[in-house]
Amino acid sequence: MLRRDDSRIIIHFDYDCFYASVLEAENPALKSLPLAVQQKQIVVTCNYEARRRGLRKLQLIKEAKQICPEVVIILGEDLTKFRDASKALYAYLRSFLWGQKAERLGFDEVYTMPYEDETPFTNPDYKVFMDVTDMVDHNVGLLNPNDLAHSFFYLDRQDPTQGFEFDATTFHWPTFPTLSSHDPPGGDPMDLLTCRLVLGSHLAYYIRSSLDHERGYTATVGISTSKLLAKLVGNVNKPNNQTTLAPPYTHSLDNTCSSNVTQFMDSHEVGKIPGIGFKSAHKLRTYFLRREPTFQQYTERDHNDQVKVRDLRLSPGMGASKLQDILGGTGAPKDIGIRIWELLNGIDNSEVLEARAVPTQISIEDSYQGISHFEEAKKKLQILATSLVKRMRTDLVEDGDDGTGRWLAHPRTLRLSTRHRSPRNADGSREYSYANGRISRSAPAPSFLFNLGEGIEAIAERLVEESLVSMFRKLHPEKSFGELSLINIAVTNMVESAGDQKQSSGRDIGQMFKNQESSLKKQPEETYLDRHLQPSPESPSGWKANTPLDDATWEESEDEDKSPLVHTCDICGAHMPAFALPAHSLYHAVPD
Repeated sequence: MLRRDDSRIIIHFDYDCFYASVLEAENPALKSLPLAVQQKQIVVTCNYEARRRGLRKLQLIKEAKQICPEVVIILGEDLTKFRDASKALYAYLRSFLWGQKAERLGFDEVYTMPYEDETPFTNPDYKVFMDVTDMVDHNVGLLNPNDLAHSFFYLDRQDPTQGFEFDATTFHWPTFPTLSSHDPPGGDPMDLLTCRLVLGSHLAYYIRSSLDHERGYTATVGISTSKLLAKLVGNVNKPNNQTTLAPPYTHSLDNTCSSNVTQFMDSHEVGKIPGIGFKSAHKLRTYFLRREPTFQQYTERDHNDQVKVRDLRLSPGMGASKLQDILGGTGAPKDIGIRIWELLNGIDNSEVLEARAVPTQISIEDSYQGISHFEEAKKKLQILATSLVKRMRTDLVEDGDDGTGRWLAHPRTLRLSTRHRSPRNADGSREYSYANGRISRSAPAPSFLFNLGEGIEAIAERLVEESLVSMFRKLHPEKSFGELSLINIAVTNMVESAGDQKQSSGRDIGQMFKNQESSLKKQPEETYLDRHLQPSPESPSGWKANTPLDDATWEESEDEDKSPLVHTCDICGAHMPAFALPAHSLYHAVPD
């Protein structure tokens, strides 16, 4: 049985034209000019002045210059300033939270355009999910039901002067669907879910305004009870705006009132639903249309190739088992049918992940017109290795009290991946193909990577000579290995160091007590409003969250469409998944 957890209030921040906004913050004169950010030959993003003049994301540079000759184009392949800005803005948003549930998405993800050279580009979008349930619930309990129009939102439990005034009788507009300002939301008296969403909408506006006034960045914001709904509803009013998905969230028992969640989800094309990747959406369209759709990834869809959620959801025999038949198979998650069926019905019970002190992996890659000689590949490896070591020292090292650096985490695994260029067609063109998958080889990360006393260039050179060259030779033992279109170097399997961070390793005994303390559940305190607010029909259990159907996290990615990488031991040549490689390496280290 499908069940949605509507006990939470989640806000989704989507920074407007993030790369362009960073450059505009650095040089405010650019705000009034058409600005485009270039990676390779692609416009990865552009500001709204450029969009007003006909430019768009993922456009060829030569096409952008033809449409808008006066466009200001700035190279954006060096991500340092964007990464620094993202960290600062993430810390700023986290400063509003009482807990640690703030999850970042986008930015460092890499996508590929199906042009002739399969050009990859970094995701120029930057998004943050914030779970503000504890803040909203605390303030709901402090509302004065006799004077909701003159309410005060407390931003600090201990300091009653920190906060802002707001009108709790109505949402901070806009909403979906659009509500009349003359009618009280949720009826009179207001139901609990509506009241919590009203407070969430005012908190979102306060944070969004503070972000603009104090940091000079604008964002598009969505407010709902899950990551899926908050992200999608935020797209309704763009840019520099917000939207709350208003109740009711379920159909009434007598069918006199329909669900706004169903109405909202049904209007979307299946490929627009987060969690449904390009390949899965392609299969769903093929099944429904009974033919192959004609468009390609990242291109505009012809109306005849679109399939709405409602059409698919109501098609004969449609359900979790049917979706499993359509989408299942080799490499697909065993529960993909129920996962996609939940998404089509607006259900996403995945948690907003707590803030991590370190990334799960660090990955550097670049694309090429075609590398066919080893010496050329080695030069590219040197450039990538230098960037990797720089990233490691930026993301994994913090300054100690004595002025020396301290590693926050040590990656256990070094991974090298390559991809061949698509073969030429008879007419000389090339087609993007998923068949040209990456091949990968992994090995234990060498200990000299963590020597902070040695220079970055020297460490990178050692990494190439002592590790990457050997890994490359084993990936491509033949002298003529064809044309490579991509090389990726990554460090993975992070082991966090002992310390004060919540995510530190268990070697820190203080962490044991923190975990023990956090596992104690607080009993809910009955407030005056518990007796005056009607329980919401969407959350009949009141404050208690429904149990999620599964523990899978929601990610904005194509992961369900990718088969897992198989890694190879450099010593014996055995094939195994990444998580097994460190233990297997210890096996070889034990004396006979």
